[in-house]
Amino acid sequence: MRFSRCPTPCTGRIWSKSSISTPTPPSARWTTEPPVRPADPPAVPAAVPGGRIAAATQSARREAAVKRKATFERAPKDLVIGGLITLAGGTLWGINATVSKILMNDYGADPLWIANVRQLGAGLLFLAIAAATQPKALAGAVRDRGLYMRYVAGAVIGVMATQVTYLQAIRWTNPGTATVLQTLNLLFVLLWVCVRGRRLPGAREVVGVALAFSGVVLLATGGDLTTLQLPLMGLLWGLGDAMATASMSFVPVKALARWGNFPVQGIMFLLSGLLMTPFVRPWSGGPQLDWTGVALMAFTVVAGTFGAYWLYMTGVVRIGAMRATMLGTSEPVMATISAVLLTGAVFTPTDLGGFALILAMVFLVR
Repeated sequence: MRFSRCPTPCTGRIWSKSSISTPTPPSARWTTEPPVRPADPPAVPAAVPGGRIAAATQSARREAAVKRKATFERAPKDLVIGGLITLAGGTLWGINATVSKILMNDYGADPLWIANVRQLGAGLLFLAIAAATQPKALAGAVRDRGLYMRYVAGAVIGVMATQVTYLQAIRWTNPGTATVLQTLNLLFVLLWVCVRGRRLPGAREVVGVALAFSGVVLLATGGDLTTLQLPLMGLLWGLGDAMATASMSFVPVKALARWGNFPVQGIMFLLSGLLMTPFVRPWSGGPQLDWTGVALMAFTVVAGTFGAYWLYMTGVVRIGAMRATMLGTSEPVMATISAVLLTGAVFTPTDLGGFALILAMVFLVR
């Protein structure tokens, strides 16, 4: 907090060079007239910047901002509720990966079709919530022409690339492996931060990178360095997903800071879906879904995408980004468990060891 310096000493006495060099003798202190204190300046109206009420309001806002930044000084109730909300969001995202795999395997749904429908549906939900809760921010985000190119970049590089690469990684591997590979986005964020900051990684970050690299090697080779057990296309799609996910940490930052999460995410999701629609033509190339398939598709749009994001961001507000990132490791865990239970996926001890090494990286690279 910044404090303004008092223009005169707290006693109100005016000091001059002569008064310092020739102090009043003790015998004359009660015979001389006390220094005249200048009159207080007229009060400035509160509406004028710098007025007393305005200054007090600004000071209160600064104090509130400092309290919000103190992540580790939150009430136990907020930590418990925020932690549960964050875990719920991670659980939905992990299960969403398995639901997508079922749609691909049992109904023949193409990853591009799933991504297109998911983006359109989630984008409309984001915008509906933004219109109901943040109408001014939504209107401002739509009228802000200076951010249009950022919206397009976020829609293509961030949302579209993330959705397509993630679904392709699930198609070529399995939900657990694809979600673990997505966690490697932290390494690309670290690379970006080091390049922008012109610094080298710290000791903890180097250890995290080494663990993540070792985990990827175990997943790809199964412990035998002479063979490649993980499909190469699955590995490449997974690494591409990690890069695309990392881009969401800096491409839409300016827009998010100006207008908030729901308006900006709604614009980017909807724009991404609209850009894909002429090529995917979801009305003509969709799979034949029964009622179970419709329910699964509704889950992946409403709960798996929109709901997971909403819960996760709500948890971040309550417990802070650092704790949320750590609790976000529930995503690959739930993706692995649900894949075993619902799709019959089999994971070897080497696979689980690779998962553990990559997830350990999350707690070192922050």
